[in-house]
Amino acid sequence: MGRLSGRTLIALSTVFLSPAQDVTFRTDVRLVRLLVNVKDAGDQLVGGLEKSDFAVYDNDVRQEIALFEHHTEQPLSISVLVDVSASTGRELSYEVESVGRFFRAVFGEGNTRDAVALYSFTHDVTLLSSFNRNVGRLEAELKKLRPEAGTSLYDAIWFAARHLDDREGRRVIILVTDGGDTTSSVRFGEALESAQRTDAVIYSILVVPVPNDPGRNVGGENALATFSRSTGGRVFTPTVGAQLDESFRQILKDLRTQYLLGYYPRKIPPTRERFHRVSVEMPSRPGLRAITRTGYYGESEASAPANQPRGSAPRN
Repeated sequence: MGRLSGRTLIALSTVFLSPAQDVTFRTDVRLVRLLVNVKDAGDQLVGGLEKSDFAVYDNDVRQEIALFEHHTEQPLSISVLVDVSASTGRELSYEVESVGRFFRAVFGEGNTRDAVALYSFTHDVTLLSSFNRNVGRLEAELKKLRPEAGTSLYDAIWFAARHLDDREGRRVIILVTDGGDTTSSVRFGEALESAQRTDAVIYSILVVPVPNDPGRNVGGENALATFSRSTGGRVFTPTVGAQLDESFRQILKDLRTQYLLGYYPRKIPPTRERFHRVSVEMPSRPGLRAITRTGYYGESEASAPANQPRGSAPRN
């Protein structure tokens, strides 16, 4: 398939987007879904909980849980975004091998339910392989990766979220990067809103070859932490090798140990704010904490970014 310009992709994306408007939110019609991991004081995942163990609040108003699933089997759509900027040169081969092992783990034991898409990002964002279950195809694309200039991390998140928007089930973005954004057209807030509107959970793997390097991009690390915390994901800071493999193993364990909660927002006082704050508490289970996204947007539509991200269609 030929390459498409960023302008073409933006035009296509308007199928899902319309200009922002002043609206009154009708918060009583949409089922809000929350993917939740629960951990104990030792940071271990906790299973076997019941619906009655959870309390959900929307803008501080407690809600009735209408949907509850233990260890949900909703299909996964996982977008893996690999940073191939010039600074990743020494570590890229290790990252490629580790991502390949993750693909094989996802599709182990005859898994025909989940699907993976693969992106690379430098100055541009490239969709290397759209959602599929073909490990050989995904690994072949990984092996073609070569370092280039620029790091358009925010653009990559924006494109991946748009691509996830019509996928059924659970939506996940995994970032593999060594630092912050340098060349995106999309701003941080636009990228985060895009992920939140798509209900995507972001896992950030910040590859740190030298943990005490004074030149580390602290601002970039904080941005990754915010992406992950706001969407119910996690941040990992491995060195290459075994620690990187362990990060992927922990992500897969999280995804296989999720609760699914859903509710129809009720009795929420009128507000002009587009964003609804959500929290999940465990009132009858002291010592446990629920990890989920921090909120969702009402029914108004997001507007396209003021600047056009640069991206391309799959090469295969």
